[in-house]
Amino acid sequence: QVHVAESGGGLVQPGGSLRLYCVASGSIFKINDMGWYRQAPGKQRELVATITSSSTTNYANSVKGRFTTSRDNAKNTVYLQMNSLKPEDTAVYYCNAEIWTTAWELNNYWGQGTQVTVSQ
Repeated sequence: QVHVAESGGGLVQPGGSLRLYCVASGSIFKINDMGWYRQAPGKQRELVATITSSSTTNYANSVKGRFTTSRDNAKNTVYLQMNSLKPEDTAVYYCNAEIWTTAWELNNYWGQGTQVTVSQ
């Protein structure tokens, strides 16, 4: 069984910073891509950033230059450093991971989400 959990959300003023964490645990053989998505009220879930196992990254245009994702493969952990936050960044942020639980079984896992609120 695999568990993916995010942490680090909270309330921050515009222009501030937050760092999100996501840890995968359980029966893990190998982790492929990991990523961050977000969903604001009344909107669809959207991609924020992804990172491959070799740390190649991809970002949504709306966060380029402000957000940085990184990972520690030894700790099965991915991070999202968010700087220069804007009110429109307010959303529930979800972690996603493509995980091999055995050499022949690959599944996609989601965390439960962490709330990020950017407001005065």
